[in-house]
Amino acid sequence: MRLTEKRVTEMGPDDVTIRRVEPRDQQAIARMWEALSVYHTQLDSRMPQMTAGASAAYASRLVEVCDDDQTHAFVAETGGAVVGYVLGAIVDLTPDLFEHEDVGFIADIYVEPEHRRRGIARELFQAICGWFAAQSVRQIEWQVAVANGDARRFWEAVGGRALTMRMRLSRPE
Repeated sequence: MRLTEKRVTEMGPDDVTIRRVEPRDQQAIARMWEALSVYHTQLDSRMPQMTAGASAAYASRLVEVCDDDQTHAFVAETGGAVVGYVLGAIVDLTPDLFEHEDVGFIADIYVEPEHRRRGIARELFQAICGWFAAQSVRQIEWQVAVANGDARRFWEAVGGRALTMRMRLSRPE
C-alpha cells in the first residue's frame, strides 16, 4: 500500500480505502459536492445557491488541481464506489499584513449519509492533515455552517476550536 493510500479496517464488513483523487472520481465528486451544497441551502436559505453546471465545474477543477504543490484531495472508497472526499489547500490568508504563515485550509469534506458514523470522515481528515504536515503546515482551518450541528460536533471532536464567526446581514431590496 502506498503512503497516500490507507485502509480503514475498523469499519466492520465494509473495507474502506482512503486514496488520492484520480480523474475517474470526477462524477462521484460532482454528485457529492452537489449533495453538500443542497444540504447547506436546506439548513439555511442564506447559504449561496449553486448555479447550473456548478457541480461538474467544481469536480473538474478539483481533479485539475488536486495534485499541485498547494492543493490536495483524497477520496474514501468502498466496494468500488467513492463515498466521501476531502479537499485541502495551503493558503496565506493575510500575505501582506501579518507575518507569513502557511495555513492548511480544508475547503470541503463530505461522506455520503449511508456511510456516516463509521470513522470515514475522521480518516479523510487525518489524511489531509498528514499531507499538510508533510508540507510543513502547522495550522489548519476550515469553515462550518452554524446551522450544521453534526458537522460542528465532528470538528470539535477532532480538536477544532472556534476562532472567528462569519456573519451576514440580509437587507430588504
